[in-house]
This record gives sequence, structure tokens and C-alpha cells, in this order.
Amino acid sequence: MDDRSFFRSVCALAIPVALQSMLQASFGVVDQVMIGQLGGVEVAAVGLAGKFTGIFNVVVSAVGAVAGIMISQYMGQKNTAETRRSMVLNLRVCLILAALFTLAGIAAPRQIMGLYIDDAATASAAGRYLFIVSGTFLPAAGITILSTDLRCMEKASLPLYAGIASAAVNTGLNWVLIFGRLGAPALGVTGAALATLISQLVYFAVILVMYLRYRERTESAPAGPFAWGQYLRMLLPLLVSESMWVLGENVYAAIYGHMSVEASAAMTLTNPVQSLAIGALCGLSQAAAILIGKRLGDGDRETAYREAKRLLFYGLAGSLLLSAVIFLISPQYVRIFKVDAVTRDLTAQILAAYAAVMPFKVLNMIMGSGILRSGGKTTYVMVIDLVGTWLFGVPLGLLTAFVLHWPIPLVYFTLSLEECVRLAVSLVVFRRRGWMNRLEG
Repeated sequence: MDDRSFFRSVCALAIPVALQSMLQASFGVVDQVMIGQLGGVEVAAVGLAGKFTGIFNVVVSAVGAVAGIMISQYMGQKNTAETRRSMVLNLRVCLILAALFTLAGIAAPRQIMGLYIDDAATASAAGRYLFIVSGTFLPAAGITILSTDLRCMEKASLPLYAGIASAAVNTGLNWVLIFGRLGAPALGVTGAALATLISQLVYFAVILVMYLRYRERTESAPAGPFAWGQYLRMLLPLLVSESMWVLGENVYAAIYGHMSVEASAAMTLTNPVQSLAIGALCGLSQAAAILIGKRLGDGDRETAYREAKRLLFYGLAGSLLLSAVIFLISPQYVRIFKVDAVTRDLTAQILAAYAAVMPFKVLNMIMGSGILRSGGKTTYVMVIDLVGTWLFGVPLGLLTAFVLHWPIPLVYFTLSLEECVRLAVSLVVFRRRGWMNRLEG
């Protein structure tokens, strides 16, 4: 495949995925902008509840990543029986995990939120929000696997259309339910949660209809005995990796929450910008996982390595551009919210720090979530994530926040230096090519 053909293939996968991710992030943007009109406690409550739902999202995305590895490689091998079985098996695993998280969120929402912040009012509001959004976990599991299968079939635009419908519903219901428009009661944080729940149900319904309509119906020979050892060697390291990474992110959130309500609110206000920025380039990691996975499934290692380097270059160029944009718009962005001056200033400073480290975050996303996973040797990714988060990020966060008592923008920037460590290790692993593996089938 020449450079132009490869670039077109990347765009065909990356652009719909990026737009879909940004639509997903828009759920948080709309919630935060509208909740931001109510005050700092409400802003912090929604953000803290989002930290717990983030644990679920990351764990389920690990299963989705394994599904993507398997489906893309078996497509490269033209093994339709294993392709179908990979989709069904991973869907079942996702639904089981979603059921467990749903039970936790419904049974003890206030207690869970109390782990993140000492302020009783904020924890109570966050618990009310979490109780309702726990109903989104099961449909989100279905969305994850169905979207993965459609992208591997090079029908990446279909999940995007479902996302557009869901985002429209979310925006409209937020306006109605948060502020009490069109005769509805003003529900505040509860209204935002209900809007998120209903929009996710719409998302799942639309994507399910599209999947049933457009899925490939091919006849194949019965699949042989399933390689459970191979599957667990892919899934377990990813579950450990993603769980420990998101646990680290939750430790960071707890650090910010225990510094002050203003610090927690400021970090929450940066989340929409961070989500949109990463979402704009996350399609490159999805494209890497699918395109490189198919190359490895087909046994073409040299082309896989060459195309992986191109994807890293695309990510670097895009991240540098977005970093400049974030740095320029951050002073104007903070004026959207009706929060105190201290929170606004902290938010702008944290966004400036984020702009500085964003290129490292994007390259790590493409490398860890796309390239290095595509061969199924996910232990590499697990070790890299554990080293970056738990040997560098968490200790630096605790040291700077509670021993040195630095302000939150400097705490955030210092602990984010773990991205540099993670990237350095990833590049060494990438150049040694041990990650390049063809799955058994």
C-alpha cells in the first residue's frame, strides 16, 4: 500500500472514530457547561461521579481492545469462524462486567463517592448522579463491542451516526431537565444524570439496529477448539493494565479532592477539554490497532512496522497543533462557567500544563492502545503502564501535594511527567519488534 492509499485508509477509520469519541466527550462537555451554571459543588459532584464511571469505561474498553485485536487479526487471516466467535465471546464478557458495576453503583453510590472527597454536600450530590448513570453500564458494554466489530469491518461511520443521534438527545434533555424547561421540573444534577442515561439507551438501540442491518453474513466452517490460553494471555494483562491505570487516575482525583473543593472543581472543568482533545486524535490509535493487526494477521511484518511509524508521525503532528490551540483558548474557555475567580484561574493554569504534556499523551495512546497491542502481546503494555503510573505518577502526586504543598497546576504538571517515562520505554519496546505476533486460529 503506497503512502496515499495508507493515508486514505487511516482517515476512513480514524475520522469517524475521532468524531464518535468527541461526541461521547460532548456528553461531559454539555453536562459540565450546564451544571457549571449551578455552582462549584455541582461541578465537582459530576466530575467525581465520572471518575467511578471511568473505571467501568476503561475496564470494558480493555475487553473491547482484545475483541479488536482478535477480530482484525482473524480478518487478516480470512478466518470468518474465529472472527464471529471473537465478537460473541467478548460481548458476553463485557455484559458480565457491566452487570457487576451496575450493582455497585446502585447499591452504594454515596459510599463510593465518599472515597473521593470529604465534603458531605459534594459527596451526596455525586452519589445521586452515580445512582442514575449506573444504568448506562449495560448499554455501554453493547456499544463498545458492536462498534469494535463494525470498525473492523471498515464500517466505522455507522457507530458515528448512532453517536450523533445520542448526542442530540443528550443535549436536548440536559437543557430540559437541568433547568426545568418546557414545563419539566428543574432537576439540576439529577436531570443531567437522567439525560445521560436516556441518551445512552438511544445510542445502544440505534447502533444495534445498524449492526443487525449491515453486519456481514458469511458462511464458514465450524470453529475449532477455542484457544483459551491465548485469549487469557491477552485479556488479563489488559485488565490489570487498564484497571491499575484508571485506579491511578482515581488516586489523582482523590489527591485533588483532598487539596480543596476549588482544586477538584478546577480539574473537573478541564475534563471536557482534555476529553475532546484526546478524542480528536484517538482515531489514530483505533486505526493502528485495526490496520497493524490485519497486517500481522496476514504475516506482513515489515509493512506493519513501516505503517506503525507513519501513524506515530501523524499523531505527533496533530497533537502539537492541538496543544497550541488549547494554550490559546484556555483563558476564554474558563469564562463560560459561573464559578469563583480562584477556580477559574486554577483551571486556566491546569489547561496550560495539559497543553505542554499533550503530545506525550497522544503518542502513548497510539503506541499503547494501538500499535503494541495489535500483536496480542499485551504484557508489554501492562508493564509500561504500571511503571509509568505507580512508580512515577502516583508517588510524585502524593509528594508534591501533601509533602511539598505545591499548588494544583504544578502538582498536575509534575505527575504528568510519567507520560515521558512511559513513552521512552514504549519506544524501546517498539524498536525491538517483540510485540509483532500473529494469533493462532
